Amino acid sequence: MITIQLSTHIHAPTERVFDLACSIDLHARSLDWTGEEPVAGRMSGLIGPGETVTWRARHLGVRQRLTSRISGYDRPRWFQDVMVRGAFAWMEHDHWFDAAPDGGTVLRDDFRFAAPLGVLGRIVEMLVLRRYMTRFLERRNAVIKRVAESEEWRQFLTPASSRVR
Repeated sequence: MITIQLSTHIHAPTERVFDLACSIDLHARSLDWTGEEPVAGRMSGLIGPGETVTWRARHLGVRQRLTSRISGYDRPRWFQDVMVRGAFAWMEHDHWFDAAPDGGTVLRDDFRFAAPLGVLGRIVEMLVLRRYMTRFLERRNAVIKRVAESEEWRQFLTPASSRVR
């Protein structure tokens, strides 16, 4: 099992950052380098409690599908997604949103996963997957930060789709 913990300071309100992290549309755009796109479940807008989304993407040169479900949700403080089906043996991702003293938000990720294939999978976790998944999360968080700190957030959080006013 691998655990990746990241912390990203974002100069934007917690509710905005939370909603952007729940945006299917922003997720797809932030990971366009993987060709990641929703193919089943929640296809656009903001994903919420109990909902699922299936993503199709190319990771490490392999085309794959991953279905995740929002298994915990406490807006605007925390949500958790878990893999229902996919390439990992299992995966859980806790997203934490803490108000910062400057009025911004500290986005914290606790990402846990295990590769399949027993001992061989553990070797791949250490040699390849830890670094790949860390970069994956860092790139995604950089996009959330850029969008949240600019006026671009309005493209993803319209009054009809957003909980932010």
